[in-house]
Amino acid sequence: MQKFADKLTAESSIFQRVYLGKFPYTLMNSGNLAEYYELLTNFDFLAAKINHPEFGVQSLMADYDLLDDAEVLTHPEYNSEKVKALKLIQGALGLSAHVLNQDKTQLGSQLRGRLASLKMPEIQAMLEQAKQSKTTWLRPLTNSLTAPNARLLFTFNGHRNPVTAVAITPDGKKAISGSDDNTLKLWNLETGSELFTFNGHRNPVTAVAITPDGKKAISGSDDNTLKLWNLETGSELKTFNGHSDWVRAVAITPDGKKAISGSDDNTLKLWNLETGEELFTFNGHSDWVTAVAITPDGKKAISGSDDNTLKLWNLETGEELFTFNGHSDWVTAVAITPDGKKAISGSDDNTLKLWNLETGSELFTFNGHRNPVTAVAITPDGKKAISGSDDNTLKLWNLETGSELFTFNGHRNWVTAVAITPDGKKAISGSGDNTLKLWNLETGSELKTFNGHRNPVTAVAITPDGKKAISGSGDNTLKLWNLETGSELKTFNGHRNPVTAVAITPDGKKAISGSDDNTLKLWNLETGSELFTFNGHRNWVTAVAITPDGKKAISGSDDKTLKLWNLETGSELFTFNGHSSWVTAVAITPDGKKAISGSDDKTLKLWNLETGSELFTFNGHSSWVTAVAITPDGKKAISGSDDKTLKLWNLETGSELFTFNGHSSWVRAVAITPDGKKAISGSGDKTLKLWNLETGEEIASFTADYPIWCCAIAPDGVTIVAGDDSGRVHFLRLEGMEK
Repeated sequence: MQKFADKLTAESSIFQRVYLGKFPYTLMNSGNLAEYYELLTNFDFLAAKINHPEFGVQSLMADYDLLDDAEVLTHPEYNSEKVKALKLIQGALGLSAHVLNQDKTQLGSQLRGRLASLKMPEIQAMLEQAKQSKTTWLRPLTNSLTAPNARLLFTFNGHRNPVTAVAITPDGKKAISGSDDNTLKLWNLETGSELFTFNGHRNPVTAVAITPDGKKAISGSDDNTLKLWNLETGSELKTFNGHSDWVRAVAITPDGKKAISGSDDNTLKLWNLETGEELFTFNGHSDWVTAVAITPDGKKAISGSDDNTLKLWNLETGEELFTFNGHSDWVTAVAITPDGKKAISGSDDNTLKLWNLETGSELFTFNGHRNPVTAVAITPDGKKAISGSDDNTLKLWNLETGSELFTFNGHRNWVTAVAITPDGKKAISGSGDNTLKLWNLETGSELKTFNGHRNPVTAVAITPDGKKAISGSGDNTLKLWNLETGSELKTFNGHRNPVTAVAITPDGKKAISGSDDNTLKLWNLETGSELFTFNGHRNWVTAVAITPDGKKAISGSDDKTLKLWNLETGSELFTFNGHSSWVTAVAITPDGKKAISGSDDKTLKLWNLETGSELFTFNGHSSWVTAVAITPDGKKAISGSDDKTLKLWNLETGSELFTFNGHSSWVRAVAITPDGKKAISGSGDKTLKLWNLETGEEIASFTADYPIWCCAIAPDGVTIVAGDDSGRVHFLRLEGMEK
């Protein structure tokens, strides 16, 4: 096969369109599996197809689906190892689809971040080919992103606030989600793309259900109403008024003609979906109704309540049939088995319970979640159930034995909703992290991802020789890493609360850390021992920097002050007062004579370290200043803010030089390259961005799976270390441009 890149260069745009769109199918249909394997491990082909206006990442992923054809399994050229490699590439593309749909330049970094640890020759050759790309990009040095062949298939981004409800269409091809942003969104489960946004509710959406024909959905809201939507057009059909408080739950009868809703007014109501009229009001619960499900025959419904009970109702007469007692806290979720004989409930008591609907007896209690259970769904065969929890996980349970089968990790906030596809093979979950995730219920294997800290990584610094990095975390520890191998060298214990800041002395032998325990600690990096504890701040220490001679350090605190410390004696030298709110960031000029601090009062201040006096106040940010760094010549500083921007300042005049726009969420970290020409920033939008300080333009971007809290640049100017909200540490290298 002619080299793909040469072919694209030589042929017309018409040929390119046909080649990109049809050639994988042509190869497969002609039985040429060897060239098919080669094509789909060719980075140039992947990049060209993703960037072509008529195709994209979803079209590329479909090329790999040809491997599922039954005829392929019997073909003499079938190679199970190559097929495994292709499926892993397809999985990596699926996990990265939400990123690549927004930024196609990240193809190389996303594939490497998810596949770097795999030693398959096809994958390594593809990653090496990506490395030769002439584009500017941030290349992960370790597999610090979620790996394929795990349980996670897709992440759906789009909601601005927590996702609170989700339901899947009967054909298993689409899902609808409700959110605290007052909207619902319809998603394509095969491609990960958003199809519609439904606007209309005035308050958060709390519940959603889909009619059996898959054409309509009904939603409940904190605005006390329910709304019926057309899923084919995105239009609103009806509004149901009647509840006097928030609607918490909704379910639709199997014939699609009626719906039942539960509310904070302690009642349930049965509605006629065709006319909009209220048919029954069910009274009996003594507290909010939070969950409801209907039996498959459509004759009964079970409800869960904050009164710690469940109740079974007759939908034809409105009477109460049973009350189920057993939970010791609020009932938050309920689902009924397909045969209508059992129901499973989740509770704030951290457990689930399986009930016999014919006798009212309890069959099993499922223990395992560490926090309240918030959602539950049952597989179509009635043999398994999946639950979501405030502990950020989902668990798959065997309903016949009561045992736990799998735990699904990936959300970085509480799980609020879950639904299972009709084939029982996948589940979709919604979370307080504003995302939905699609999971594979059949697999339990996961590939290793570079981890170390158990909580968010909040601070990171690199040794002057560029060979090691130290990170601080919400798990109260610091860790020393080898930048050449990515391995962990030491763990430093001593702080009683989360570590919030860290800096390394110029000789690379010591580090100082700040903590929410109001102290700083000086560490020996060679032995791992603690040298000093610095007491003096009355509140959390949020930032720290060391003078170029390594003899002093300055710290910022939530007590609104900065303090200058003698690192040789442990004594306090100065206290700097002036900020009207928390100090969040600090940096020292290369001559060691001045320091700049950022604060929640939206300002930065320049201080004289020799006299303790204030030199300038920098105004311009419209929200908290969270990060600051100074150029190597000491003439400029760059700051990051919760207003989503960065600003470049002239330290000699106090004037603003540039505003850098591009992040869609708060900026928490910033670092400058040793030549002073570029800066990198980390944000709650999960990206690291590289900026040109001379022009203000964005050069490159890398998207992680979680918000970025901290970053640092090695002395070589191209090695970057960043820590994220999951506890992962990312090691990256800037490729494709001169230092």
